[in-house]
Amino acid sequence: RYIISLIVCVLVVLLLISVFYTTCQWSYSIGYSLMNPFNLLCVMQTFGWKPDLLCCFLISWSFLEVTSSSLYNESFQAYAAGAVEAAVTSQLIYKHWMNTLMGYCGPFTSDIGYCERLKAFIGTNMQWVQKQIQKNPSSPYWYQVHLALLQLKGMEDSYNAELSFPTGQFSINPMGFLLFQLGGDLEDLESALNKSSQTRALGSGSCSALIKLLPNNKELLVSHDTWNTYQSMLRIMKKYTFAFKASPSEHNLLPGRTQAFSSYPGSIFSGDDFYILSSGLVTMETTIGNNNPALWKFVQPTGTVMEWLRNIVANRLASTGREWAEIFSKYNSGTYNNQWMIVDYNHFTPGKSNIKEGLFVVLEQIPGLVMFDDKTQELMKKGYWASYNIPYFVDIFNASGCNELVEKFGPWFSLDKNPRAQIFRRNQTDVTDVDSMLRLMRYNNYLEDPLSKCDGCNPAANGENAISARSDLNPANGTYPFGALKQRPHGGTDMKMTSYEMYRAYGMVAVSGPTFDQVPPFQWSSSPFKDLMHMGHPDIWNFKPINVTWTN
Repeated sequence: RYIISLIVCVLVVLLLISVFYTTCQWSYSIGYSLMNPFNLLCVMQTFGWKPDLLCCFLISWSFLEVTSSSLYNESFQAYAAGAVEAAVTSQLIYKHWMNTLMGYCGPFTSDIGYCERLKAFIGTNMQWVQKQIQKNPSSPYWYQVHLALLQLKGMEDSYNAELSFPTGQFSINPMGFLLFQLGGDLEDLESALNKSSQTRALGSGSCSALIKLLPNNKELLVSHDTWNTYQSMLRIMKKYTFAFKASPSEHNLLPGRTQAFSSYPGSIFSGDDFYILSSGLVTMETTIGNNNPALWKFVQPTGTVMEWLRNIVANRLASTGREWAEIFSKYNSGTYNNQWMIVDYNHFTPGKSNIKEGLFVVLEQIPGLVMFDDKTQELMKKGYWASYNIPYFVDIFNASGCNELVEKFGPWFSLDKNPRAQIFRRNQTDVTDVDSMLRLMRYNNYLEDPLSKCDGCNPAANGENAISARSDLNPANGTYPFGALKQRPHGGTDMKMTSYEMYRAYGMVAVSGPTFDQVPPFQWSSSPFKDLMHMGHPDIWNFKPINVTWTN
């Protein structure tokens, strides 16, 4: 194994030598470690699997830590962070691209018109963003946008073996690594730019989330299930610690300089989204989408910043939930339209019941409109907050076309009578600790639970109608009123949870793969989707929860 380690390290050194001298080592206790004279440290852990196979088949997560030093230029820190990450995750990046993006607007695409519109939109938007960076050199907002783009540039250059630190304005390939970042934005850009065959099925959920106060307020648990296509299940748990200041003229480090989050190869943010931040904030979202075609006119390439970038900037700059919402609301792109939940653990004290504000903020975005409010008192009164892809704010619900969906398809699209709303309301009272919270977030008993029954479906039991969906279990020859209820290679693909006790060490409990508590594990070779690309995946997904800890 040491010979293999040496070969891998030599290749990494050769890749990075044009930027900085690198030394590298690997061990079963530490993982990959790259250190350089600029004190940029990257650790890739594989927990006992082959050192040349970065994806871990024992727990289904790879782990990446990147730390930079305040001794050196922040622009270089950002670029080098991306470069090193690409160097140690290149195998995963290749496989994830093949699984999820190969052929998207490629040379054999059938939707040439959409792809041309998309490339023009992205190009115009990136040009506008670069102009704002140049015009506002002392702005904390635009400075953080600049650093994020430099990090992405470093990742792309490193992967392509074309490392060259940019000294002025630079460009990023709109059909390269930028597509990894735009995954959520693309769902809405497809609608706004009139793609003929769209990725998102009507009613398709993207995530379940639950915030739960334990009895006597002894603990506050924050949990999130990603819902995604099964081809996306190459996963990396990441921790970034960047020595960035808010702007070049500032002296103090960013409130959100350290971030731990669930992520993917080739991505510099979560995408799920789920973050634990050094500011004391935990931020997460579930997608609410937009079903009102009249709103797509607000999706424009100028005057807007794509959601993935606004997400990164808010996580870095905000010290409170309200600050986070105010920062994120700027330059609304109208893409990746979500309900965001911001928990501020600085305002939580175990056993304290008279918390009035500051603990919990909810934000919702659709094209042309962003709303947010402090919901601390509602959380304290009800004891929980559940999120399941239905807008909470009445104005957002109405403007995004949800009323029309309720009229056409019934209460499945309503806030209170959606199957997950009812399951959360019924089962959240059983949550008394981390283990019972985990059981709820992995819950899918669709064959026996009456709340999982689907009006208008044949058969009535539906694997979509659960906290952690298993749409692959729905019969292909069934009848369903809309696309989300059909058989699809889609469902809950993970679970993450943190708490007041865990968050200060950026700790969490996590499990990867579709749920199998009350249903059979997902297995590629026996599934109807065995012919879909799934490079680097294990055949059967039956992984146990893990306690996420970090080396630094």
